[in-house]
Amino acid sequence: MVLVKALLRLISYVFHGLFCLGLIALSSLAFVAGGGQSLRLGMLPWTGSTLLTVLFFGSLIGLLTLVLALRGSLKWLFFLWSLVVAVMLIKSYFLSGYRFAPGEAKTALYLMLSSVAAVFGSWFAMTRRTYR
Repeated sequence: MVLVKALLRLISYVFHGLFCLGLIALSSLAFVAGGGQSLRLGMLPWTGSTLLTVLFFGSLIGLLTLVLALRGSLKWLFFLWSLVVAVMLIKSYFLSGYRFAPGEAKTALYLMLSSVAAVFGSWFAMTRRTYR
């Protein structure tokens, strides 16, 4: 059981690190390419410059919570971040009127399952005792 918990913690840290870095890169490139009108993510409730702002600063907050969790402080905040990401992914893809392009549903399902695994990993990271 200890190995499974450690693996889920690692998956959580890697998933959220890559997720946040990817969203920062996406929002930065979209901003440089043409401002708020160049990026359209139909599964999210925001559009235009609001979408870029939410993606960029939300990802920065996610990276900050990841770094704080890795340092051993405010682990509950990383769990909260992980839970918000999972809920947003599930709500945005599967509980809204979003229509999938061919082949996109499988990618969305993998992303959602990864985020749920990351929630479990962040829970185990939050409840883990640190010995010094």
